Amino acid sequence: MTLSFSMIRAGFVAILLGLTVSACGYNTIPTAEEQAKAKWADVQNNYQRRADLIPNLVATVQGYAKQEREVLTAVIEARAKATQIKIDASQLTDPDKLKQFQDAQNQLSGALGRLIAVSENYPDLKSNQNFLALQSQLEGTENRIAISRRDYIEAVRVYNTELTTFPGRIWRSVMYSSAQPMATFDIPPQETQTPRVDFGTKK
Repeated sequence: MTLSFSMIRAGFVAILLGLTVSACGYNTIPTAEEQAKAKWADVQNNYQRRADLIPNLVATVQGYAKQEREVLTAVIEARAKATQIKIDASQLTDPDKLKQFQDAQNQLSGALGRLIAVSENYPDLKSNQNFLALQSQLEGTENRIAISRRDYIEAVRVYNTELTTFPGRIWRSVMYSSAQPMATFDIPPQETQTPRVDFGTKK
């Protein structure tokens, strides 16, 4: 009778300890998922900030360089395409969707670079205070985009790692079977560092 009671007690203690240990990390997957989604919202907000600057920038350049029609048109078209591609949090597990978003934003980045380069040919435009202010805002926004992308990449790395390592794998199979790895930006490793974008305003 004593042996039986000891065995029961030992079994109970073992179960209790097991539950205590297994409880560690129970909320890690949903927490990491929400953090990644929040970082994605930052990415989208910063890209939208850039898109909002473009109409005034194009109008200012057009006032001094109407003959640069091809460059101006390219920026307008690239902005339209980039703003049409939206990705909500539920689509972050689709790498094709994220690639479409990234490609459109990269196309806009290239068009903007050419637009800024045009200013070198127009001294009056280069010294225009409105243009300089917009250029400075754009530079700051590009840096915020780079930082928010870096933060999103890191948040996705943490989340995806949790899904494939212990004890996250166990919790995923038991409680979060619908959790899927998130897609991330396809960029060189050096771009995950904090960059500094300069459109020529810094001397």
